[in-house]
Amino acid sequence: MSLIPAFRIGIWNAWLFMSVFLLQMIAIMFVDKRVSDRSHVPSDARRNRLERYAGIIGNFIWLLAIGYSVFLPLQPGTAWFYVGFAVFFIGLTLMAIATFDFITTPADQVITKGVYQFSRHPMYLATFFICLGSGIAALSWLFIFISIILALCLYQEALIEERYCHNRHVKAYQEYINRTSRWIGIPKKSKK
Repeated sequence: MSLIPAFRIGIWNAWLFMSVFLLQMIAIMFVDKRVSDRSHVPSDARRNRLERYAGIIGNFIWLLAIGYSVFLPLQPGTAWFYVGFAVFFIGLTLMAIATFDFITTPADQVITKGVYQFSRHPMYLATFFICLGSGIAALSWLFIFISIILALCLYQEALIEERYCHNRHVKAYQEYINRTSRWIGIPKKSKK
C-alpha cells in the first residue's frame, strides 16, 4: 500500500466504485422535487462556526475523493481488492436500501422504515463504507485517510441534521431518537 499511488486514468480505477454517488443523486433528483429538496439540510438551518467549516471541508473532501478516484487504479487480483470490494459492497447495499427508503417516504415525514430503523444516518454510513472500500481496493493510504476525514465531517453534518429534524418534527423525531442508534444498532421497542 502506497501513500500516493501512480496517477493513471483508466477503466479499472476507483471511479467505478465512486460513481454510485452520481447514480444516487440522479435517482433522487428525478423522483420528486420535494424529495430532492429534503436530500440536504436547508441552508437556513442554524450552524455554528465549527459546523460551517466542517460542511465546507466535508464538501471539498468529498469532491477531492471523487476527482482522485478517476486517477486511482484498483488492484484486482489482490487480497486488498477483495477486502475493499466487500466493504464497498456493504456500503453500496446500504446506500441502495437507504435511498429507496428515503425516496418512498413522504417528504413531510420522518424516515423510520427499512434501514432507518437501525441507523439514523444510513446514507452517511454508506458513504464512509463506499469511500473506505474504494481506498482499500486501490491500496491507497491517502484515500483511506481522506475517507476518515470525510467521516468526521459527516459526523458534524449528522448533528446538524438531527438538530434540524428535531426542531421540525419535535415529538416524532424525539421518539425516533429514543429507539434508533445514530450509526448502527438494534432498534429499541417504543414505550407506550
